Amino acid sequence: MKLEISFLRSKVAKRVFFLFVACALLPITALAVITYLNLGNQLREQSQRELIQASKSMGMAIFERLLLIEVEMKMISSNLKERENDNFLLSESKNVLSLSKRFRGLSLIAETGEIRNLFGSIHDISTIGSIIKQKTLTDETLILTQYIPENQSRVFAAFLVNPGDSATEVLIAEIIPAYLWLFGYNDPLPNGVELSIMDQAKNVLFSSHPEGGNLSHSIKNQTQNRAMGLFNWTSNEGKYISSYRSIFLMSQFNSPEWIIVVSKAKSTVFAPLANFKLTFPPVILVTFWIVLLLSFNQIRRSMGPLEKLKEGTKRIARRDFDSRIEVSSRDEFEEVAASFNSMASRLGRQFKTLTAMVDIDRAILSALDTEKIVSTVLSRMNRIFPSKGVSVSLLDPGEKFSIQTYIGMSNPHYDNHLEYCQINNEEIQQLKNDPETLFFSSNDELPQYLHPLKDINLRSYIVLPLFIQKELSGIIALGFSEEKPSLDPDDISQARQLADQVAVALSNAKLIDELNQFNWGTLTALARAIDAKSSWTAGHSENVTKIAMQIGMKLGLSSDESEVLHRGGLLHDIGKLGISHEILDKPGELNAQEKAEMQKHVLLGARILEPIAAYKEIIPIVLEHHENYNGTGYPYGIAGEEISLYARIIAVADRFEALTSNRPYRRALDQKAAVEFIKEKAGQEFDPRVTEAFLNVIR
Repeated sequence: MKLEISFLRSKVAKRVFFLFVACALLPITALAVITYLNLGNQLREQSQRELIQASKSMGMAIFERLLLIEVEMKMISSNLKERENDNFLLSESKNVLSLSKRFRGLSLIAETGEIRNLFGSIHDISTIGSIIKQKTLTDETLILTQYIPENQSRVFAAFLVNPGDSATEVLIAEIIPAYLWLFGYNDPLPNGVELSIMDQAKNVLFSSHPEGGNLSHSIKNQTQNRAMGLFNWTSNEGKYISSYRSIFLMSQFNSPEWIIVVSKAKSTVFAPLANFKLTFPPVILVTFWIVLLLSFNQIRRSMGPLEKLKEGTKRIARRDFDSRIEVSSRDEFEEVAASFNSMASRLGRQFKTLTAMVDIDRAILSALDTEKIVSTVLSRMNRIFPSKGVSVSLLDPGEKFSIQTYIGMSNPHYDNHLEYCQINNEEIQQLKNDPETLFFSSNDELPQYLHPLKDINLRSYIVLPLFIQKELSGIIALGFSEEKPSLDPDDISQARQLADQVAVALSNAKLIDELNQFNWGTLTALARAIDAKSSWTAGHSENVTKIAMQIGMKLGLSSDESEVLHRGGLLHDIGKLGISHEILDKPGELNAQEKAEMQKHVLLGARILEPIAAYKEIIPIVLEHHENYNGTGYPYGIAGEEISLYARIIAVADRFEALTSNRPYRRALDQKAAVEFIKEKAGQEFDPRVTEAFLNVIR
């Protein structure tokens, strides 16, 4: 049977297919990986615990064997004392078989060096005796090891017989290592575990593993002088996990520690994982084919309705909200198709409304002027609501019960216009009680603020109060020609939302206006404070500003440029706050030092304004309004166009105002003489173009 998969050319079909496969395979794969890792960790931890327990058991067993040997040697020593006059030989004892399992030989070495064998034989007993005599012997047993490379090392025990007696002898025993390591004696190690014994220098005394040398090298690098621990090492036969534990012999046997190492091959530890690796791929493969068949079947059943929905959404994307789709799958897809058709119908209405609302919102919120905001609402409200008339009423802040009502009509034969009317406490309270929406019909007693709409044959009204900081600031009213206009809750909600935006815009406009008034009031107050420094300069800054603004108007300055000039004119002499009264009010001409001090006021003014970023543009006015057009002025002696245009305008206005005002060192000139002076200095002290504009103002 041919498998038809042409439907997988769809992106949705591919996504669903891969989702099916991923949802089936990924959890199984993740579960297998997690299981594999957990099993590996558990096997590793189990083996580590097993090895730790084995090393502990072996250490305790070996230590117990050493204690048994010590006890037995003490018994032999006791027998020797009781039969010191006899030629005592342990070979004649009944326990020879028992001794042969533990000792290779037992010998006595006298102080004179005479050696007497009591049992078996000890190879190279003279050398061993010399080594033991170099140790400090007491009535306790001494354990001594002799490391023999490439062979099993030897273990000796030594004991003083008759300590303190002139006939002191040393009892030496060579212990069979297999007895200590428990091999052949009920081996306590788990299956597959290798045992190695090392001395303090990490020399291998015994190892059941054929590559004990590699183990010795590894443990030297990894034990780090700890009493116990775990480490990994590698031999030619594979990798191993090992546990080591030290047997402390110094306190009991006056001997350095031994290290017990038990090892287990990783291949043995992780053997159960091998079977898991073999069974996992077939399970994944079978699962894949089952999921593949099920996903193909489900995708083919789903793609038909999805394709229709896809085409429907494309038509809506083209703003064809009249499109409809037909699905007869008798499942949720059919319900989705019905919901889609209903949604398309509502979207058509909502899109038209929202487009108009966004347009109005943008226009309202970008406007900072109350008149522009009201004009926008009147001209565009009819795009959203099928109202016949719209009014925006604003409360007059100066008169509590007076309102201005702006009226706009959908009928082109009626012009927008403004009417004044009243509002009383009861009507204000009614609006506060219903701050969202109020509805009135022509049969109701209409409030006064709706009377301007009453004369155009309206039969119902929707009122939207506007609040700023919980205080009534305005009212938007929509008038309809029907008793019950066809508006659903969404329409009312959108009207309320738009009213809130208008309230925000009006609040912003009010704040901007208040801020501007505050700003100019502050600048004017500061200018008066500057002029109040001397009784001769009262009103000087404001008069200079008025003249400069008229000159700027003649020169065609923009509104922004005029605002900079206005600020600079008010503050051009702010540096005089730092000049002493004696200089400002001196009746005679200033000497050179006083002139230099007086000229500093422009630098002081710039320094005062420097921290205020908003006044950055007026600092050149403060600095340069005493610079002359020909470069003979101060503080920098710049000339011509290098001087700020604002400063050149202020220079003319400042000199004219000063010449026509009384000063402590001269009387005021008449206007004609002052104008002649300005004309004479054009091109020298003053910009000719600015001078010409000034003369036009004076005319």
